[in-house]
Amino acid sequence: MTGTVTASVPVGRRDASPTVVLVIVSAGVVLASLDLFIVNIALPAISADYGTRDLGALSWVLNGYAIVYASLLVFFGRLADRYRRNLGFLAGVAVFTAASAACALATSVTMLVVFRLLQAVGAALLTPTSLGLVLASFPAERRPGAVRAWTAVGGLAAALGPVIGGLLVAVSWRWVFLVNVPVGVIALLVGWSRLPDIPGHKVPRPDALGTVLVTAGVGSLTFALVKGNDWGWGAPATVVTLAASAVLLGSFVIHTRRARNPLIDPALFRIRAFTGSTIVAAVFSASFGGMLLSIVLWQQDVWGWSALQSGLAITPGPIMVPVFAFLVAGRLIRRLGPGVVIIIGLVCFATGLAWLALLVSLSPAYITSLLPGMLLTGVGVGLTLPTVMATGTSPLPPQSFATGSAVINMVRQTGLAIGVAVFVAVLATPTGPADQLASFQRGWWVLAGLAAVGTVPAWSLRSQTRVA
Repeated sequence: MTGTVTASVPVGRRDASPTVVLVIVSAGVVLASLDLFIVNIALPAISADYGTRDLGALSWVLNGYAIVYASLLVFFGRLADRYRRNLGFLAGVAVFTAASAACALATSVTMLVVFRLLQAVGAALLTPTSLGLVLASFPAERRPGAVRAWTAVGGLAAALGPVIGGLLVAVSWRWVFLVNVPVGVIALLVGWSRLPDIPGHKVPRPDALGTVLVTAGVGSLTFALVKGNDWGWGAPATVVTLAASAVLLGSFVIHTRRARNPLIDPALFRIRAFTGSTIVAAVFSASFGGMLLSIVLWQQDVWGWSALQSGLAITPGPIMVPVFAFLVAGRLIRRLGPGVVIIIGLVCFATGLAWLALLVSLSPAYITSLLPGMLLTGVGVGLTLPTVMATGTSPLPPQSFATGSAVINMVRQTGLAIGVAVFVAVLATPTGPADQLASFQRGWWVLAGLAAVGTVPAWSLRSQTRVA
């Protein structure tokens, strides 16, 4: 991915400070991140409203979004490096907002699934363009802090999804989608007038074969992960889909190493901070995705709590994310370096999961069992995820801001799907309360182990520059 850089800082309109740019694009990130989890809470209400028990069709309301979102990130990231990022971001927000309104008005499950796919297209476009805008707007010494803020906002929105979903479903499931519309419209109006012009770079057009291979490969992998528990992990459909994804992604790697114009420049992976952060993001996201699902399932299926009760009970954990991302992580990075901060975050997250495995019981005991686990995992997210994103994206060359960040985000989304699949597979089908408790405990230990594994690649980041 070679070419002359046309600009590395905003040109054209300059009336928006970097902080204003961060605030505007964060609104788009909230939309994309929130919808990864907010709809989970609404599925029972959607099923009742449409009078259907077809879980296979309903599952696509969730799975379709996850698959399309993950598979299109790199392609749109490459486009964002070539064309004006402010316009790409606004186009993504516009598509997402219009699709959200359409979801709220859908009269059938099929219509809802189609509009959810359009939502995912908008989310996949606005995510890399938004981070590309942040990286291009801030000077190099301030980029890590800006990226941590961008990531913390997205992580907070994702973790608060069940909370907000529970509140909105109490009124109507359609508000789960309608809530996006005013946020999106405001982001469009303010963004159109205030976002600076960030021109693209003179990089070649996205490689067609590479685009097809990575999009189909990631799409088929995510598809297999979200359907594997329904089909059975040894079923022919699962094996064939996983094999197809392996062939497609393997072919993409081979093609990337040989192509004159690869979709992802192999030189990016020679940046140690980028490669190490990408690996950590994959492992941590798997643990994070499984944890979010496990808490909702435990509260509603075992303790019998309502969606609203469950959402409110989760809230203290997400509150820790911005507190530690904004107030603690920067100071620790300046003293210890990003690698050590990531390791501390991973240990906190794993400890929170271990707490759940050791102390959660069949009798609801929120204060002594669930709450400490939520707080510890929230601290872990606040220290780990923003630091990983900042460490991985800050050293990227300007012509690869959007593509490189899209790679990490694609890995994160795939990791979330892996974590959910792993936890559901470990959970299996409990035969009674005692077996149910044992299954969840086993799942929490597995997720804690995944978080602990992330400390290995994080160790390679300990010598990175201590810029906060």
